[in-house]
Amino acid sequence: MQINLANPRRTGDDRRHNDVVHARWLRLLNRSTGEPGYRDEWYWEQCGGCRFWIALNGELGQDWGACTNARSAFDGRLRYEHDGCKSFTARENGTFG
Repeated sequence: MQINLANPRRTGDDRRHNDVVHARWLRLLNRSTGEPGYRDEWYWEQCGGCRFWIALNGELGQDWGACTNARSAFDGRLRYEHDGCKSFTARENGTFG
């Protein structure tokens, strides 16, 4: 992809790029809902419902965010909203995403 420096396209608006990134990042999951052994209680402990998960802006932010929990092994890393870890802390208002 060639970028016009006078009017650069943000990668956050590039659908094809985002699809490739999404597929690549899904390989980094700690807990995949489609894997055998995924425990029922983990459905209620997903990153998107954690008080320490901050969604990205743009299209990727619909599914991806950064972990800001110092107790988590994933602190400072991008996480899929349906992923999770043992340091999950529910939001007080119960929102998701």
